Amino acid sequence: MSRTRSTVWRWAGAAAGALALGAGVEVARRRRDLAARRGAGDATPLGSLRSPARTVVTPDGVPLHCEVDEPSEPDAETAVTVVFVHGYALTLDCWHFQRAGYRGLVRTVLYDQRSHGRSGRSDHHHATIDQLGLDLEQVIEELAPDTPVVVVGHSMGGMSIIALAEQRPELFGERIVGVGLLSTTAGGLDVGRILLPIGPARLGGVMTTRAVRGLRRGHRGVDVLRRLGATVAEVFTDVFAFGDEVPASYVRYVDAMLSRTPFEVLAEFFPSLHGLDKFHAVEALGGVPTTIVCGTADRLTSIGHSRKLHSRIDGSVLVEAEGAGHMVIMERHEQVNAALDQLLAAATERVGQR
Repeated sequence: MSRTRSTVWRWAGAAAGALALGAGVEVARRRRDLAARRGAGDATPLGSLRSPARTVVTPDGVPLHCEVDEPSEPDAETAVTVVFVHGYALTLDCWHFQRAGYRGLVRTVLYDQRSHGRSGRSDHHHATIDQLGLDLEQVIEELAPDTPVVVVGHSMGGMSIIALAEQRPELFGERIVGVGLLSTTAGGLDVGRILLPIGPARLGGVMTTRAVRGLRRGHRGVDVLRRLGATVAEVFTDVFAFGDEVPASYVRYVDAMLSRTPFEVLAEFFPSLHGLDKFHAVEALGGVPTTIVCGTADRLTSIGHSRKLHSRIDGSVLVEAEGAGHMVIMERHEQVNAALDQLLAAATERVGQR
């Protein structure tokens, strides 16, 4: 048995043990067929999972495209809503394997961040991580007003959660009863690495910021070049999004999301990523179960970022996915889902103790 596979089953076994406690018993009952469902995502065409569209309009007028998957057997006593928050240049479709694994079992909310996917465009003044934190709060208030919430963010989605923790720390423990931070950080990004899979060049530090600012003025031309260089871009996606070999369909799927995000949008959010510095805010997450997952071969938000988050968040759990890259949610979806099982068990138990 490979090291990765044995790690998956160790986590699955640990998850099963955790789910047997307290209010988690009900979750365990619903997930008794979990092992059989682990392959549900691979058995379902990528991007085919859909629910009727819901719209949340932000105070500055941006309509956010949202979808809600309801459980087939709702239970008010142990119910939580899981809100999935995607990353930079992606869409809610990046959660395919998590959505397939929890569909019908747990109430989930997925949405496209402003200016991404099917959501409306933001003006550049509001294209910031801080604004994404405010957007997340509004999504929670409108689409999960009556249930405790577990928030799970990948990459920029994790940064959105941390921004909300800085803005509204009192929500963590009150409304928000669990947090998942996947392939993310609270600051100290190498912004040149972020740009490489989706932009024209690898630059560093100040040069990258200046280059992006200049390229934004010619964003239409940049998008033309990106389309012309589609084959090269797909290779970069493979190298920078994944650590080990994955099915070609995974690479094409992620590359399609990246390529559909206009360069102007990437450029608008870039300064906020470059200037991110919120490690002081993550202590607020110590009051709720928090799980951190990162691939050891992540070239965008490296494992060091997750280890630093773990050291700053009391009681947090760190899962290191050996050899996985930035898109760990796809590349190691079984391991990620097993870690989320434990997080949901801990959060549900917390709700049951209220």
